[in-house]
Amino acid sequence: MIISKAKINRSFVRFTLLAVVLGCLPVSHAATLKIATLSPEGSSWMKVLRKHGKAVEQRTDGAVKFKFYPGGVMGDDKAVLRKMRVGQLHGAVLTSGGMVQAYPDIALYNMPMLFRGNEEIDFVRQTLDDKLMAGLRDNKFVGFGLAEVGFAYPMTQTPTASVDQMRQRKVWTPDNDIGSLRAFEAFKIAPIPLPISDVLAGLQTGLIDSVASPPIGAVALQWHTQVQHALELPLLYIYGLLAMAERPFERLRPEHQVIVAEEFQQAVRAADATARRDHNSAKDALGKQGIQWQTPSETELTEWVRLADEARRKLIESNYVSAELYQETVNLLNQYRDRGSSG
Repeated sequence: MIISKAKINRSFVRFTLLAVVLGCLPVSHAATLKIATLSPEGSSWMKVLRKHGKAVEQRTDGAVKFKFYPGGVMGDDKAVLRKMRVGQLHGAVLTSGGMVQAYPDIALYNMPMLFRGNEEIDFVRQTLDDKLMAGLRDNKFVGFGLAEVGFAYPMTQTPTASVDQMRQRKVWTPDNDIGSLRAFEAFKIAPIPLPISDVLAGLQTGLIDSVASPPIGAVALQWHTQVQHALELPLLYIYGLLAMAERPFERLRPEHQVIVAEEFQQAVRAADATARRDHNSAKDALGKQGIQWQTPSETELTEWVRLADEARRKLIESNYVSAELYQETVNLLNQYRDRGSSG
């Protein structure tokens, strides 16, 4: 049988068009998304991740599944972010400091002594959380929300209340966390950078003798076994986020993207909702474990506040976070404080 050249050309065109159309369609086969976290198995984070990951699998009829890597088995935040960029991981639960390299403004709430209490945090977050998620998307990541960990307090092996006393301590700072390093520099404290995985050994060997940590972190990582004193000074507000790299998320079918977003946003809200209760319980537990809480004097507190103000100013001058977004935060705080003082 002889096939005309025109018929061959028409068939080739149809085949080519079909290939182009299929190539533009979202991935339809089953996808297994790899998500890493520092949170250990059995933690609140892992419970909500597994619960909502299972819900995604059920709602997509098995088309989207998750493989979770808990307990830091994929490395620290820096290593995890690198693996997300090359496609070895698709998403992670990260600290704000861990995402700074990709999106500096995500560390907005992490400025030293920015907040005076939980009510101020709630007031600011209800306005600015969505802006931070939008900024994350502009930087090629899909964020599903922020989850509180709690205030970090100075914890030491010897009684410490003043800035001068803290300068005599061997203070840990997270490795590659530029914001924390600059904040300590403003307090004229020379910290010792270490990965989180090395902190316990550092306390045990005397390489460091002080940390700034939320109570829940100190308990979970066993740091509380190596310190005897804590200062009633909310130095930093610590929080995390659940995010995916933009490319693997967008390769999902549109209806599956909606389902993943819905379930992961619910997971973050669940983690955020229980964080404050867990924070308070862990703080009480530290006292029962023999940790002695010390309150700074009015003079000592005034010095901490003065130097924290200076630290924030220097961070803004160095473009650590955008001046515009920081000013919006300050305006919201002033609005809240003015409302409280007038009431």
